[in-house]
Amino acid sequence: MRLALLFAFFTSSFAWSQESTDWPQFRGPTSNGVSPAKGLPTTWTERENIAWKIETPGSGTSSPIMLGSKIYLTCYSGYNVPGRGRGNMDELKLHLVCLNRADGKLMMPRIRVNEKKTGFVLMPGDTPFVPWGFNYDHDAKGRLIEDYWEAEWPKVETDFRTMKKLGANVVRVHLQLAKFMDSADKPNAKNLDRLTTLLQLAEDVGIYLDLTGLGCYHKADVPAWYDELTEEKRWEVQARFWSSIANRCKASPAVFCYDLMNEPVVPGGPRKNGDWLGGAFGGKHFVQFISLDSQKRPRPDVARKWIQQLSAAIRKEDKDHLITVGLVDWSLDRPGLTSGFVPEKIADDLDFLCVHLYPEKGKVNDALETLKRFQVGKPVVIEETFPLKCSMEEFSEFVEGSKKHASGVIGFYWGESLDELRKSKEFRDAIVLGWLDYFTKHAR
Repeated sequence: MRLALLFAFFTSSFAWSQESTDWPQFRGPTSNGVSPAKGLPTTWTERENIAWKIETPGSGTSSPIMLGSKIYLTCYSGYNVPGRGRGNMDELKLHLVCLNRADGKLMMPRIRVNEKKTGFVLMPGDTPFVPWGFNYDHDAKGRLIEDYWEAEWPKVETDFRTMKKLGANVVRVHLQLAKFMDSADKPNAKNLDRLTTLLQLAEDVGIYLDLTGLGCYHKADVPAWYDELTEEKRWEVQARFWSSIANRCKASPAVFCYDLMNEPVVPGGPRKNGDWLGGAFGGKHFVQFISLDSQKRPRPDVARKWIQQLSAAIRKEDKDHLITVGLVDWSLDRPGLTSGFVPEKIADDLDFLCVHLYPEKGKVNDALETLKRFQVGKPVVIEETFPLKCSMEEFSEFVEGSKKHASGVIGFYWGESLDELRKSKEFRDAIVLGWLDYFTKHAR
């Protein structure tokens, strides 16, 4: 990695003056290795004539490129790294790094859907982007991020840097409505400020955020005033939630997407007043109803109207970042249990679709067939998955097979390091360790 650092040191000696000519290619603008800039340092050491230093993802031998306020570096890792032996060619990874010319901080390109609507690309240009990351939904103690991000911020920083080292380029965080809305019309300024700090951390680390909102995972935290609202008023509060979130996030390149809600459902029949949550799993309510009574309205129509209202609130603040919704795998229009969020009937109102899919033992092909049916003309991301119901071998088969249909995969990370997991004798930790080993080896 030392060679890559030397390039960073070298480019830093050009970073002092925005008036300097761009260096757009190997050997400069005229290909003769000569810069017209004046007063350039001719020597530098670890302490002399160094504006800043950064650690790159790998080694490199290419020329830095400087355009305006940005510096571009290429480097590689995993194979033939100086000082580490030749290694395995299959582990070779190529990296393109964009840095702020003034201070060396990582600059993140924004993400958009590609022209064919089959996947994602980085802007500007059309470099493919494949989401490969983690749900950071709770820690090993079951605490949600808002429960500890104020008092234990260093833990959040450590976890994000660990997830990056494991190979993640996306982290999904789950924002709880009660933490961001003090009342029906008053957002919580303190937690919005903390979200801004999280965005800065993501930019510093180089990880994109899947911001999933409106969570009511801990029933005890849900305020009574929220549960007592009518459908119309509840939707209005949800729109205000997203308006405040988008207002804070619109300028950040670290936002991959806004996920309107985790596993929303339109009920198939009337529900009791205030009964907005599905059953608990592990003490958390992940499924949430957007209505208590469809009142003879077609369920997909209710889903579309809800998506449109919340998306409009986001678009008033943020015209660019992608919008999606995290669907249960039983959202397909087929006999049996359904959510009302039928993919082909809601896709036009979203930038891409997300599905939560956990393959079962002996049913990998069934899971892949379900995934295939979510392909309705927009990219599909497997936003939740884990070897919860199958072996690692079957899970690996599922992930490999999913590449034909999905544009990315997001699993789970609960804040436990690989060393901690290796020392544990718990069966659960062995499963998590197997998953993280797989994730790291297959980081894209």
